[in-house]
Amino acid sequence: MHDLKLVRERPEVLREAMRRRGALEALAPQLDRCETLEKDRRLLQQAVDERKAARNASSQEVARRKKAGEPADDLIAQGRALGEEIARLDRELADAQHELDDILARIPNVTLPDVPEGGEECNVIVRSWGEPRPSDGVRPHWEIAAAQGLFDIERGAKVSGSGFVVYRGRGARLVRALMNLFLDSHAGEHGYEEVWPPAVVNRASMTGTGQLPKMEDDAYRIAEDDLFLIPTAEVPVTNLYRGEEIPAAMLPMGFCAYSPCFRREAGAAGKDTRGILRMHQFDKVELVRYCTPEDSAAQLELLLGHAEAMLRRLGLPYRVKLLAAGDTGFSSAKTYDLEAWAPGVGAWLEVSSCSTFTDFQARRANIKYRPAPREGLRLVHTLNGSGLAFPRVMATLLEHYQQADGSVLVPDALRPYLGTDRLG
Repeated sequence: MHDLKLVRERPEVLREAMRRRGALEALAPQLDRCETLEKDRRLLQQAVDERKAARNASSQEVARRKKAGEPADDLIAQGRALGEEIARLDRELADAQHELDDILARIPNVTLPDVPEGGEECNVIVRSWGEPRPSDGVRPHWEIAAAQGLFDIERGAKVSGSGFVVYRGRGARLVRALMNLFLDSHAGEHGYEEVWPPAVVNRASMTGTGQLPKMEDDAYRIAEDDLFLIPTAEVPVTNLYRGEEIPAAMLPMGFCAYSPCFRREAGAAGKDTRGILRMHQFDKVELVRYCTPEDSAAQLELLLGHAEAMLRRLGLPYRVKLLAAGDTGFSSAKTYDLEAWAPGVGAWLEVSSCSTFTDFQARRANIKYRPAPREGLRLVHTLNGSGLAFPRVMATLLEHYQQADGSVLVPDALRPYLGTDRLG
């Protein structure tokens, strides 16, 4: 959600931000309407305040006349008329505010100045780590998994539909091993508090992190209860402090959480339809951080480093990509993608997105802190990133560590959790 002061005092900043995202033409009518509504809203509020003041003055005069035994019928009628007018203006004010809030809730965040403008073609590779394995002779992960019985896409589709998978045997154990490795690392070494959140959330929570109202069609909704299956643990964990004031001494705070994730749009683009690269349900460990605005930039780099550490621990070559404004998510002000190299499919696979949302989510969710006892409340900054998402990490592991005999070496970090040094 955007600050109304931005609409009122610096609308050109919002327009420039949408231009950098490549969305100005599509959003120009909404931005025009926002400016009109904000002017109308202020005029209506001024009119309401003036009439309430007049009614109060009239009420005081009525009381004085009655005490003095003087007639006051004219003022009583005037007060009644003012009350009816105030009620009408209040309805108009509420309607204007509701429409303004609805439009602002659909306008994406303003990206930070160091985010390149433009679309996907303007993304920047910041750095890389490790030596990507050549693709020659490397079988794709779905062939290795089928040969070893690690996951069962056909039966997943039978019991749930396309885009769902059943992990079996050592494939199921590999999921559990990744979960434990990531949670142990982030909670035990990186200082995150581990939480186990619900897999369903209410409408207020989805709105607070920016999934609603714009992306409601991409969410799995339980209509009878107006609840939603979570697209990521970001939603319940960020909303833990919705509507609260966080003590300044507690900032920064970090949480890590495992959760299943549910996304209807998986595979909608018609690519990555083989294997487990695009699923309607998948698992990951999520990292969420709260901090002060002054610490926001440093916290993003810290978060990114924690996600990178997992790829290094697994020995998987990867690269860090800074997303351009037009490729940055709706709520994000700046995003780094981590992409691991999968030689079997010959592609860099996104295994994590690490983002700062500045105060965009905190304004929607009303999450604040007080810098000092006598200072006013301020909005926190929120950040999150995957640490990491399981399916593409599994695909990369099966391809990167694949051996000529069809077996797969297990990286040292996973061996204590998986109980073996080789799959197959």
